[in-house]
Amino acid sequence: MKRLIFGFIAMVCAAAVQAGDIYVSLESGKNKNDGTKAAPLKNLWKALENAEDGDTIHLAAGIYPGKMKQNWFLIDKAVSIIGGYSADFAARDPLANRTMFQALNENNDKKGTGLGVFTIDFTKRPKHPDNVNMVFDGLIFDEGFANSYHETKGKPEGFETGMWLEGPAWNKEKDKFPSANRYLVYSATANRATGKIAFRNCAFVNSGNIAFNVTWYQGEVDVENCVFCNNRMIGANVLCSKAVPMDGPNKTRAGWKPEVKWIFKNNTVLFTWSRLNDLADMGFGVRNNTGVDATIADNIIGLNVLTGYDNTKGAGVSKRQSIDGNIFFLNRESDIQMTVSPSIAKVRVDGFEDLEGTDGIESIEDNEDLKDPKVFAGRINAKYLNAFLSMKYSEKTKLDEGKCNGLRSVLGLPLQGTITTQCDMFCNRYPLDDALKLFGAMKGKGAQAVK
Repeated sequence: MKRLIFGFIAMVCAAAVQAGDIYVSLESGKNKNDGTKAAPLKNLWKALENAEDGDTIHLAAGIYPGKMKQNWFLIDKAVSIIGGYSADFAARDPLANRTMFQALNENNDKKGTGLGVFTIDFTKRPKHPDNVNMVFDGLIFDEGFANSYHETKGKPEGFETGMWLEGPAWNKEKDKFPSANRYLVYSATANRATGKIAFRNCAFVNSGNIAFNVTWYQGEVDVENCVFCNNRMIGANVLCSKAVPMDGPNKTRAGWKPEVKWIFKNNTVLFTWSRLNDLADMGFGVRNNTGVDATIADNIIGLNVLTGYDNTKGAGVSKRQSIDGNIFFLNRESDIQMTVSPSIAKVRVDGFEDLEGTDGIESIEDNEDLKDPKVFAGRINAKYLNAFLSMKYSEKTKLDEGKCNGLRSVLGLPLQGTITTQCDMFCNRYPLDDALKLFGAMKGKGAQAVK
């Protein structure tokens, strides 16, 4: 009996040792330190190398560049990362003590192999972690100075930059390299981790790719009190990597339920851009996917190029969602788009009742348009908003001159030519200071003031 008691005590002590705290400060730390409050490490990448599953890494204010300025961090252990501390860790305020991941364009040639600024990848481990509880809190991601922007094209008056460029860089003196085209947070598709992963009080700004692209195997993804501003393609996207069992094309097996529960609550999602400057595809504030049970509640979702909430990926019966208490406003094409066989329905918030009972919709209640725009006075960048609302897109077609098109015409073949498109703006850099003002804009809805 005594052996059993001592054995249990030893197990508890071992667990307590494994779940440790590591402190990191760019200002006062050194990588040869032991990572305590009194002797913090200097770099996050060093803390991630030293960490074990269950550890919590505490980050003081600073702009963390990654190893050799590669601007990405491999997270291959089930750790938590908490930012917003003062240099001495005596106080925590994520907006005053900004823990930032704000890469520079001049370092894009050092971007390494990470697909995201935070790349969560357990695939090299012998066994993926189970029953994790990972928390990321008080972190600011901004790719606005890693992207490349046109010097003059698509540059409204008073803007710092022209339109976003995928490549090549337009001005070699100002933007040495093409846009990095990174996700801000990326979780590898082949991950098989289970448990809970949470992001709270974070900002995702100016991403040249999907800002938040997390694939989870089984468990919960929790995104609460975050700001998504001026990202390309999708603001927040959660996917399930566990296959959905199906009896047939339109039926699920008895007793099946989504493997991933996604809580998306009290977030503000504004200015999500399309894939290209033709404004033709993507531009989703939030997207739900196969195998995910999403709770989309009390968010502010507006000013997205295509739609606020996209529900077209995968059959409706292969996922679920409750969409309650959100503010939708001025999304360019629709507030929700979803597959309603045999077509895609694009619906404004005042027509949401028509979606009740549609495959996969568990609840869709108490959503409304923005009633008081004054809540954003002094919080949304006025020049950016005005240019976005006034944005014009034009397209000119010019057929090639010469005999070739004459012959094609006789034979009934398609004619060849060039198409020139022009857009007043496209994914121009949004000032980070203004993006952070979105915290606390509206009581109870969207991202609240960070406490």
